[in-house]
Amino acid sequence: MDTDGPRNGSDEIAVRALLARLAAAEPRGTKLLSGLVERLRVAGRLRGVIAPRGLPGIETDTAAVGRTAVAGITYDSRRVVPGGCFVAVPGSHADGHAFVGVAVRAGAGVLVVERALPPGDVAPAIQLVVDRSQLALASVAAWWYDDPGSELGVVGITGTDGKTTTAGMAVAALEAAGVRTGLVSTAEQKIGVVRASALAHVTTPEAPELQRTLRAIGAAGDVAAVVESTSHGLALERVGEIPYDVAILTNLTHEHLEFHGTFAAYRAAKRSLFERLGTGGAGGAGASAGSAAGVRARKPATLPGGRPWPRGGIVNADDRNAPVFAAATRDAGATLLTYAAAAAADVRASDIAESSDGLVATVTTPRARGTLRLSLLGRFNVHNALAVIALGELLELDPGLVLDGLAGFRGVRGRMERVDRGQPFTVIVDYAHTPASLAAVLDSLAGMVGPGGGRIAVFGSAGERDVAKRTLMGRVAGERCRFVIATDEDPRGEDPMAILEQIGVGAEAAGLRRGDDLLLIPDRRAAIAVAIARARRGDVILLAGKGHERSILYAGSGVPWDERRVAEECLAAAGYG
Repeated sequence: MDTDGPRNGSDEIAVRALLARLAAAEPRGTKLLSGLVERLRVAGRLRGVIAPRGLPGIETDTAAVGRTAVAGITYDSRRVVPGGCFVAVPGSHADGHAFVGVAVRAGAGVLVVERALPPGDVAPAIQLVVDRSQLALASVAAWWYDDPGSELGVVGITGTDGKTTTAGMAVAALEAAGVRTGLVSTAEQKIGVVRASALAHVTTPEAPELQRTLRAIGAAGDVAAVVESTSHGLALERVGEIPYDVAILTNLTHEHLEFHGTFAAYRAAKRSLFERLGTGGAGGAGASAGSAAGVRARKPATLPGGRPWPRGGIVNADDRNAPVFAAATRDAGATLLTYAAAAAADVRASDIAESSDGLVATVTTPRARGTLRLSLLGRFNVHNALAVIALGELLELDPGLVLDGLAGFRGVRGRMERVDRGQPFTVIVDYAHTPASLAAVLDSLAGMVGPGGGRIAVFGSAGERDVAKRTLMGRVAGERCRFVIATDEDPRGEDPMAILEQIGVGAEAAGLRRGDDLLLIPDRRAAIAVAIARARRGDVILLAGKGHERSILYAGSGVPWDERRVAEECLAAAGYG
């Protein structure tokens, strides 16, 4: 797995330790192909098996195909091992079918393809023809890594915003309550005692990487895994055949319509996490080959007191889409728990108080009433914490220990992270990259503005992603800030200035003036430096959209990036610290 961008010394050590655990989780030896063939057949994916040409004793003997030994799996032709299985996945920029010849020359003995290929360069390989190789990849990965999720309590967290912080909170609370837990999230991974920044510029890894990580988590002695589950990961079945025990919805707003096409399709992808509570891990009504007709195998009873893992859906009742997810939970035959700060719910927060040190609220659950204390900025983090408290309720964990775990949680890199070098204004780094999250963060920061100050926002919008949100984000910032700078986030193959112009349209609609209180500066470092130079006492500068990420993606390459470090360097250059 490729790592992404610059890291400090301690993080580099942690990354090496994490990579070592992942390498150790790779199966040694070979597995018989018959198991994969059967798995694909039961999953409804298999359309045909084509034996290799010109190999005596195999070409005419289908049983011999099943006796073929497989030495590894990959969807990257550059990583094929002799005797390995190559899954040809069509992508947005390249089609894996164009690389099957390369894979066979590298030693691939098995090809998973969407159409039968003429012998030619692939004659020596067995072809498993499937309906969609992207979806079949999940079955291939689960087979190769021996279904590690079947031995873990798996908590999936989905939603537009708040997933990463909620995932971090969940790990803190579970471990405080005695449940050893691994983590796969946007910002970091945790395997046993090893914790490091995320290894790649993606939230939900492809199925082989995810299954290998779950296997490593189990091998490290963890009994649970918290998995950030994005709409892309769900729709593309990257999380396929993972038997989720708990599904959590944070919220649902405008995002990723460039991929899903409509909000309804985006919501349906998120909803499928809850539908998976009723199956062995396949999306919708499907069932994995690891479960008979969708009937789940019993998992180890690894909760405190030797209790088994329940199945449950946890839904934010303050979100207008809550009924859709509540219905999916009930239809899956799982327990439903709701949480809210405004609406009626099973887990509720009241008397919420904010300060420069964090948040305090009274929390009422079906079993207890207590005080929630968070060392985090942002009122919205109360909702994230409520989701985790509801998780504790579902798992019947000690309520006091859950609250202790949340009180000790110090946040996630790049999420409402303060950068302080003694300057007379506040600088905050956050990952907010949607209209709703940008509005929520800016609204939360209003209380931190000092006398004579205002809010300054520096942000962009990703290229080759949801176009409609760009103008919306510009308007959100323009309505709340005294000064806005639109800058590069991840332009990818798009014209950076064209993206900034779209953001500018929204900001101008809110009353800002180009060249005065609205600037378009593609160079992100220069944009941050200008914001600092223009800041006055009492201002709050929000650097939004990059958060923890280690690179800015341009056409064909990524530029190393560390938002916090750049902010510190710009502050130092301005004479602070």
